[in-house]
Amino acid sequence: MSRRAYLYFVLTFLLGAVVGGVGVYYYAWSMGHWHRPFNRGSFVSRLKTDLKLTDAQVPQLEQILEGSTKEFQAAQQQADSQLNAIRQETRSKIRQILSPQQTQQFDEIMRRLDERRKRQVR
Repeated sequence: MSRRAYLYFVLTFLLGAVVGGVGVYYYAWSMGHWHRPFNRGSFVSRLKTDLKLTDAQVPQLEQILEGSTKEFQAAQQQADSQLNAIRQETRSKIRQILSPQQTQQFDEIMRRLDERRKRQVR
């Protein structure tokens, strides 16, 4: 193999690796796999610095964030329960059109999907 062909081969391989790596990174970032969770302490610290908050304002900010966190968690639980109800209703409707053998297979497929969903939430 000539040097030129070898160089093209190596460059093509490296370009493919770079493009593939960027694609994986973009996919994982856009799907939420690589986002950092919210860090309240860091957020408060940043606002304290950027906005030059007084010592009296910091506890008020923390109290506001604590309250909104509780509201967010309650809303998340409500949304989860509503989504679960819709999911169960949809599965029930699907089971009505399936034969007994298909229902067993469907239940197994749904069990695997539920396990995957639980792993992704953690």
